[in-house]
Order: sequence, then structure tokens, then C-alpha cells
Amino acid sequence: MKRKTIGILNGSIAAASYGTNPLFALPLYAAGIGVNSVLFYRYAFAVILYGIWLKFFKKVPLNLTRQEFFPVFVLAIFFSLSSLTLFLAFKYIEAGIACTILFIYPVIVAVIMAVFFKEKITKTVVCSILLTSVGIILLYNGKTGTTLNIHGVLIVLLSALLYALYIVGVKKIKAIQHVHRAKMSFYVMLFGLLVYIYNLKFCTELQILDKPVLWFFTIALAVFPTIVSLETLTVSIKLIGSTTTAILGALEPLTAIFFGVLLFNEQLTPRIIAGIALILTGVILIVTRKKDK
Repeated sequence: MKRKTIGILNGSIAAASYGTNPLFALPLYAAGIGVNSVLFYRYAFAVILYGIWLKFFKKVPLNLTRQEFFPVFVLAIFFSLSSLTLFLAFKYIEAGIACTILFIYPVIVAVIMAVFFKEKITKTVVCSILLTSVGIILLYNGKTGTTLNIHGVLIVLLSALLYALYIVGVKKIKAIQHVHRAKMSFYVMLFGLLVYIYNLKFCTELQILDKPVLWFFTIALAVFPTIVSLETLTVSIKLIGSTTTAILGALEPLTAIFFGVLLFNEQLTPRIIAGIALILTGVILIVTRKKDK
């Protein structure tokens, strides 16, 4: 299988698996579990499960050199804070519109790559970003008469910036280019967990899960939108680059719509169908483009 094909496949899996976040997180919120506790369990279970898999099954050595430690630590904090700021924004604006605003991150990635790394932004990339962005906007079905809270908007923009910095960093920081992708994913989860340990005052404020179904949701949250997404995202970035991987992220809301229709009896309106068509067109453009010279 060609390098590009593997990269696109992994980028698509990363986006789709990350799109399962609401499927597993919302039942936990409905049970009264706070944001920091939910994210603590998400990262903690991911570290334990993935660590066991790497150590005893894949036999991947988990040592980091001094040169690798600091950049991996910084990228992990970026990734973790991106999750935290997105969930915090839900307190100020609707989750749907927050996720819509978050999709500005492919544009931020493209700008960073162009300004700091002299990557050429082709017409195909611009067209793909525009199509997918309009498609994301069409997917959002907000309440009429609502106004945007500027504080919430700024928090989502910060989340998008942090996620974009993580994507660019994985591709461009030379010190970590030879770090095994599985080991990279493990340490991003481990160091990212420190954010929630600190926020929960070293777990003294951690909420305890008192029902088996809540444990199921936390483990699923650790496996699909965390381990699977982070692992395939890292592979995709290294194979096809930051900008293309970011644009493939447009598949995330399609996953949410799929589960909404399948499990929650949501309707496919003409507006949503048009949004899906635009997103798929944008993704197809970026997937089928010829390699830039």
C-alpha cells in the first residue's frame, strides 16, 4: 500500500474515531461527572491500557532521550489543553457551534505552515478548506435568536490554535522525528494526564464513578477518541503532512451525524445532506490531488 494511501486512511480513522467523543462523554456529563474528572478518566485509562499493550504485546521500549523529552512534553500539554478548552467552552456556547468554530484549525495549520515553513498553499488546498468549512457550517443546527458569547468563542479559538500547534509540531520538530509513533502517542497521553491531576488538586476533587455503565463509557472514551485517534493521527501527520491531515478532520462531524441518525433518531434534512456533500467534495479534492512539486 502506498505511503499516501496509508496516510489518508489513518487520517480518516483519526477523524472518525475522534468524532465519537460526544457519544461517550455526554452520558458522563448527564450523570453529573465534571469536565476535569471525565478528562482525567479518559487519559488515565488510555495511559494504562496503551501502556500495557506497548510493553507486553508490541514490546516497544518506552525510554525517552533528554532531547526528546521537552518537545514531547510541550506537545502533550498543547494536546491536553486543547481538549480542556473545548469542553470548557461548552459552558458559554452550544456544543454544536463550538465544534463548528473549532474547525478553523485546518486554516491555522495551513497559515502556520505557509508563514513559518514556507509551504505553498495551493488552489486545491484553499478550495478544499472553503468547501469543508461551509459544509461544517451547514451541519450546525443552532437555536434561533441565540447570540454568541465572546468569551466562549475566544476559548474555542484557543482550543483550535493549540490543536493546530500540536499537529504542526509533530511534523516539524526535528528532535522527535525518529521517536516511534506508538511511544509518542503514549507520552502525549501520560503528560497530558498531568493537566487534570493538577486541576483536580492532585485528585482530591476527583469524582468517583459509582455505576458499571459509567466505567464502560470512560473506557470507551479512552479507547476510541483517545488511543485510536491519537495513534492514527500521528501516523497520518508523518506520512501526508500537517495540512492534509487537518483537512481530513472534516470527517469528525460526519461521525457524530452518523451516530445521531443511527442511535438518537435525528433527521437528515436537506441542509445537512448539502453539508455532507460539501465536506466529502472537499475531502475528495485533497485526497485525489497530485503531489505538489
